Amino acid sequence: MADVTFDQGYFDAMYRANPDPWEFRSSQYEQSKYAATLAALPGPRYAHALELGCSIGELTCQLATRVDRLTAVDTSAVALTLARTACQSFPHVEFVQAHLPGGNWARHADLVLLSEILYYLDEASVRLVARQLRDAAPDADMVLVHWTGETNYPMTGDDATAAFLDELSPTRVESFRAPAYRLDVIRGSTPA
Repeated sequence: MADVTFDQGYFDAMYRANPDPWEFRSSQYEQSKYAATLAALPGPRYAHALELGCSIGELTCQLATRVDRLTAVDTSAVALTLARTACQSFPHVEFVQAHLPGGNWARHADLVLLSEILYYLDEASVRLVARQLRDAAPDADMVLVHWTGETNYPMTGDDATAAFLDELSPTRVESFRAPAYRLDVIRGSTPA
């Protein structure tokens, strides 16, 4: 199999071919994972959340009800157009196009959500994202959610999460494994 480059062009082409390629809007698996993700948030409400990998905005809309301000980031201009439309009733959501670890996406936040994104990066990039978040949002709660099945991505969900956690070296981590994904919660300033 030829090497795949998971860059903006790859994702733009995918979203042009199918605006909901992972069936975020209709999949019971996705809806269940979203509910588990939101239930895992350590705090009931946040002043500013940073969502890396917002895709078409399905989880973004749900997260927007729990925050005063939300910065949603994705590499795909096509996905961001769909996300803006989905979240049009939430004026407190800002959208940023960036291909991690590059771009102007790092923001101070008290919540960071990384859902289904780290395994598209190589290990050096995962570690750089962890350092960027440590610098920009040092006291933030962070929630990582990643598929644990087979992929053709640069890393597995387990390996990407392990590299991120190793680089960040958090003191309080809670991990949960579902049959097809893992959910890891790093507690920042939120009391245990």
